[in-house]
Amino acid sequence: MSFRRIAAALGLVLVVGYAGPVAAQDYPNRTVTMIVPFPPGGGNDTVARIVAGKLSAGLGQQVIVDNRGGANGVVAMRAAAHASPDGYTLLFANSSTTSINPALHANVGYDAHKDFAPIGLMAAMGIGIIARPDFPAKSVAELIALAKATPGSLNVGTSPPGSGSNLAAELFKARAGIDVTLVPYKGAAALTNDLLGGHIPVIFSVLPPALGNVQSGALRVLAVTGSSRLSLLPNVPTVTESGLPGFEAVLKYGLLAPAGTPKPIVERLNRELRTLVMSDDVKARIAREGGVTLTSSPEDYAADIVREDALWGPLIRSLNIKVD
Repeated sequence: MSFRRIAAALGLVLVVGYAGPVAAQDYPNRTVTMIVPFPPGGGNDTVARIVAGKLSAGLGQQVIVDNRGGANGVVAMRAAAHASPDGYTLLFANSSTTSINPALHANVGYDAHKDFAPIGLMAAMGIGIIARPDFPAKSVAELIALAKATPGSLNVGTSPPGSGSNLAAELFKARAGIDVTLVPYKGAAALTNDLLGGHIPVIFSVLPPALGNVQSGALRVLAVTGSSRLSLLPNVPTVTESGLPGFEAVLKYGLLAPAGTPKPIVERLNRELRTLVMSDDVKARIAREGGVTLTSSPEDYAADIVREDALWGPLIRSLNIKVD
């Protein structure tokens, strides 16, 4: 090869090598899209819009929310996996889309580890174990004792099979060693209505649909499934505190980008995400949704997805839950 060709080849390598940093220095110079794998109006969408609004201010460019519901987030995850890795397409993800769906679907169509670049965690949402005030068990320990005294006779309401509340209830069953009948509902609103009507004695559910009734005294939260108490319900213990040590079942929320997104852009987004998550305003708004804020490095978020895989994958496979 001639000297001229060698020089040209080296020049091409240098141009490619510097393209990422140059692009990152100019980032962002136009609108950023954040794909949300759920329809508008729900709890996921609420949290996503909080983040998008604050991220817009931090980046100096508008971050628009693109709701792409369908197949419990699979449609959006597939689309985001094939988006250009330039920092202008982000993905609002949670444990359901990163770790639960791949175990539920024989061919989910994406690899959460290979197809995405983790940016950082932002929040965790736990589940409430909720009953009416006249339910005989007033704590997790008493609930476990009641279930063991009458094996198979206690009905427990959850959202559909494979949902966060359903899997939290399945994990609770397995860890507590109890035999209860899980009754799946279409969603949290229907769960709450039937609990109020006395058609189901106890439920595992996300908290927002029940909060008004909890605050009025019409319903009672026995415990929450997170690792710490919620500021919204400071007198409600965790499952760990009240009868089942080491138990935790939450959905973690984070921000992803397509794999190959330049590291300087990922680092910039991580800094902005950390800043907005630690603001008092965001903490308060996430708390009103029954969650707690989290921060992490991109590497920590990647490791957390691995931990979530290890929690939910074996449980789903042992129960032989499939949605295909």
